[in-house]
Amino acid sequence: MPHYPLLFTVLVLLACCGVAAPAAAPNVVLILADDYGWRDVGATGSDYYETPNLDRLFASGVQFRSGYASCQVCSPTRASLLTGKAPPRHGITNYIGAEAGKAWPRNTPLLPPEYGRRLPAEETTLAESLREAGYATFFAGKWHLGGEGSLPTDHGFDTNRGGWDAGGPAGGYFSPYENPQLADGPAGESLPLRLAQETADFVAAPKNDPFFAMLSFYSVHSPLETTRERWEENRLAALAKPAPAQRFLFDRRLPVRQTQDHPVYAGMVETMDEAVGVVVEAIEDAGLTEETIIVFTSDNGGVSSGDGFATSNLPLRGGKGRQWEGGLRVPLAIAWPGTITAEQVSAVPAVSTDLYPTLLDLCGLAARPEQHVDGMSLAPAVRGEPVAERPLFWHYPHYGNQGGEPSSIVRRGDWKLIRYHEDRRQELYHLGNDPGEQTDAAKQHPTQVAELGGQLDEWLSETGATMPWANPRFSAEKFEQELEQSATRLQRRLEKDAAEVLEPDWRPNADWWGSAQ
Repeated sequence: MPHYPLLFTVLVLLACCGVAAPAAAPNVVLILADDYGWRDVGATGSDYYETPNLDRLFASGVQFRSGYASCQVCSPTRASLLTGKAPPRHGITNYIGAEAGKAWPRNTPLLPPEYGRRLPAEETTLAESLREAGYATFFAGKWHLGGEGSLPTDHGFDTNRGGWDAGGPAGGYFSPYENPQLADGPAGESLPLRLAQETADFVAAPKNDPFFAMLSFYSVHSPLETTRERWEENRLAALAKPAPAQRFLFDRRLPVRQTQDHPVYAGMVETMDEAVGVVVEAIEDAGLTEETIIVFTSDNGGVSSGDGFATSNLPLRGGKGRQWEGGLRVPLAIAWPGTITAEQVSAVPAVSTDLYPTLLDLCGLAARPEQHVDGMSLAPAVRGEPVAERPLFWHYPHYGNQGGEPSSIVRRGDWKLIRYHEDRRQELYHLGNDPGEQTDAAKQHPTQVAELGGQLDEWLSETGATMPWANPRFSAEKFEQELEQSATRLQRRLEKDAAEVLEPDWRPNADWWGSAQ
């Protein structure tokens, strides 16, 4: 028998808030991309990547132009999204699998602290809250929050298709997948399309209860793989653009890509967009469009340095793993046709932890303030109402594979303060005037630095944030040599590789499906 907890409360709250009340508790589809940059969508400014399905999704509801991940790398953000808590609180402050503490192998000034290696069992996740309220729950794709004993099915999901401890697709993006939680498909089957079809099948299956489906793509994480056809189409599209004098700029620790013209990455973006279309079409075909909330976001910024050096986040500085906006700002849209007004663009800063209370709010369920302590419901922003200003905080006491430095950050209004733990220096940027974070205004605005620094100190203390400490094996001379090699030898190689992938006779690695054809 159908059961919709607190349905009367849902109707009353929605009526009071001026939001059209649905006939029943809404379904929720949460789509989470991996390493997908703020400007990797046509709707957010890309003039290279083809994303018609995402563009329609973003236009069908509200787009948050200052959407943020809770961390500049994946696992912390994923844990924060599901718990409503910032990384220092749940303890997963780095991507799971990274070395830390005394085992840290790199020559860096600091040793990064240890961190949680699995989602804590004592946390009540978003999935658990919705399941307690009568929702059927489903997960497909990347998990990366622990293995046996800490899988999606241990944290509130009834069904798991493909989620395990791996942070990337072990077998690549074509079957066989080498994934113990996902049966192989026909040889060469596309992983994102398979995950989308699993989600679509769940959406279409008859149910008595509302549902929560989380489609967590492995895309567009490395390895960079696409079909020959998509590579060729995007190669020609890239060559039709004005040729850049150079594609990389050395910034602090590593070269950073300045152009969106990688044809393999573009093919991956297109395939993921097609997969989003599969799910949206399934919702429409089931007649559930006006009964379903759809959220799309990413777990961190696009990879402009490190990994595949694949995309550019300009005009934002940096990318995945880094402390600047390119590493933290992500695409974020919430759609609910018939209830949320379409074609809205919100300037309200929003972060991953906000999705937990927001979805409870939109579904008419009671908030869990003791759980989602670092989240704020975005329902008022969705309705176009004023939202009180609040500070946003980040803490990453690690070294990213992409050149990121151990740092803590606070944003309040347009001001953003970055504190670096290597030397305690602080940078201040005004994002309204300087979205690319090119001008450090700390010396000109000491009062702002002091006020924001004080708020950051309080937050770090309250959350019990762990800190890095001095590396006794650190060699400053070797460190400078490594930076010099990155600025010269590595950058020359990257420029060469970026040009070669656009050549008509370029060939991918042999482990691609169809690469030998």
